[in-house]
Order: sequence, then C-alpha cells, then structure tokens
Amino acid sequence: MSDDKKIQQSLAVALHYEKGSREAPKVVAKGRGLIAEKIVALAEENGIVIEANPVLAEALSGVELDETIPVELYEAIAVVVGYVLRQTRDGSKP
Repeated sequence: MSDDKKIQQSLAVALHYEKGSREAPKVVAKGRGLIAEKIVALAEENGIVIEANPVLAEALSGVELDETIPVELYEAIAVVVGYVLRQTRDGSKP
C-alpha cells in the first residue's frame, strides 16, 4: 500500500448555530478531500473559528445537509459551541 493510501482523507463539517437560539446547530457543509480543504479555507477567509475534532467530524458526517445535529451529539457539540463563543468573546476571532 502506498503512503498516500495510508493517509486518511481529510474531513470537514461546518455547523451553523445562532447564539441564543433554542434550535440545535445544523450541518451546513461537509466533505472529504478537496471539498474539506475548501470548507476550511472558506472558514478561514471569513474569520470563522475552526475546531479540529476528527472523531466528532466523523460522527457529524452522517448527518444530512441542513439537518440539525442528533441528540446523541448535543453534549459534544455544546463543548465546541462553548469553545467558539469563548474565542469570539476573547477577541481571538471577529
């Protein structure tokens, strides 16, 4: 097996959450490989906080686009949302 095949293909999942909303976050973009790279690049260009969590990304990859996250992932997503809100509040990101 070549080294290229041993390297796991990158995965990115983008969520949308309105601060203060009672609705669960929604999956608004997801993809592997070049699509994942484009998702990350667009987030960086727009000052969106990025949290690298391959296990959570893999779990979220099964959620359909524009669907809310499943109840089973609420706790894990709450940690990520808390991180993003702290980064935004602390002025680390716009």
